[in-house]
Amino acid sequence: MSGPFTPDVVEAIKRHMNDDHAADGLLIVRALGGRPEATTATTSDVDAEAIEFTIDGGERVRVPWGQTLTERPQVRKAVVRLYNEACARLGVPARGEH
Repeated sequence: MSGPFTPDVVEAIKRHMNDDHAADGLLIVRALGGRPEATTATTSDVDAEAIEFTIDGGERVRVPWGQTLTERPQVRKAVVRLYNEACARLGVPARGEH
């Protein structure tokens, strides 16, 4: 995809999510991806419309941002928004900004 989501940017975002925020991805999948029983979630793709996770048996689950992203810095804010929404839905206390 063109725009800010070049392959190297997607790889960097995936690496950051999987290294530093793997538990957040799982919360997002459970609350917003319609997979409450998921036990693992690996960030597998990112584009202007959604973040995609690969869960347990290899199933891919896309969670829409809720808006079209046009710049890389928006990704962090969008992930935080999904995380906070997931925590609220699951009744889990959210950390402060990460």
